[in-house]
Amino acid sequence: MSVLDQVARRIPVPDNDVFTRVGIDGPDASGKTFFADALAATLQEAGRPVLRVSVDDFHHVRSSRYQLGRDSARGCWLHSFNYERLWEDVLDPLGPHGSGMVSPKAHDLATDSVLAPEPVAAPPGAVLIVDGLFLHRDELRAAWDLTVFLDVPFTETARRMAVRDRILDPRKYVDAQRIYFAACAPHDRATILIDNTDPRTPRIVRA
Repeated sequence: MSVLDQVARRIPVPDNDVFTRVGIDGPDASGKTFFADALAATLQEAGRPVLRVSVDDFHHVRSSRYQLGRDSARGCWLHSFNYERLWEDVLDPLGPHGSGMVSPKAHDLATDSVLAPEPVAAPPGAVLIVDGLFLHRDELRAAWDLTVFLDVPFTETARRMAVRDRILDPRKYVDAQRIYFAACAPHDRATILIDNTDPRTPRIVRA
């Protein structure tokens, strides 16, 4: 059985069409988006409705993100994302007593625009799959019914960032992750820990 199938089988199937919230966490360039998309496809093939959201669509505006400087690892950790909007627009509506009406984007990173789209109705009983950084931080611990942490060495994530994003000095991102690891121990908090050093052959380390 593939790793994706094993993770999909672990996602709870609730009664009464309530929603299930799943977080896919990991360092920058660890393969979160690819894994989350593939997991969504696996669930849909099994007949489960899915809603995909990325924390990258919930950034703060630049003036907030860079208040400690563009190269600040601490600023990256503290000020990158608007968790208030993430809760208000996505996590609370898909919580135990939520309305099911979701606004899946709050910010456009390219234009630095704050967005306020009309809410859309999530399918009854949908699995929400959220990918993004820092998903095991204290502010989000109560959000998830299941989480995955993709563990990839910083040497490999730095190589990927250089190829994918032309980021030749990844120190800010690596140091922000080190702050996160020390504060929140995401390797321990995750429901499922996966070695994703080679994304073609992910390996479950702990479940």
